[in-house]
Amino acid sequence: MDTVFIEDLRIETVIGIYDWEREIRQTVALDVEMAFDNRVPAARDDIALTLDYKAVSKRLISFVEEANFGLVETLAERCAAIIRDEFGVAWVRLKLSKPGAVTGARNVGVLIERGTRPA
Repeated sequence: MDTVFIEDLRIETVIGIYDWEREIRQTVALDVEMAFDNRVPAARDDIALTLDYKAVSKRLISFVEEANFGLVETLAERCAAIIRDEFGVAWVRLKLSKPGAVTGARNVGVLIERGTRPA
């Protein structure tokens, strides 16, 4: 199976459990891998047949900008559900990073896989 990916999609949102975090917007970064068979769109050179990474990106940006969660785990789960449900993706691997959240670490966050990766 082929993989369509989005790397380092940075979005401002309200995220965090501390009171001060509820008052500011912070950057989260998404890395997304999605299973998709690219043979048909490649053979026809037709974007309408693809898993349109721009459409997926725009949908995630819209959702995350309006989100207001305490946990990165919750945000990651919701993003994965959007990708699977709205774009018909059978398998998604999503890494959600919160840069600068821990002093001395470049990134912290979660990496989740949902669905069954086709062979």
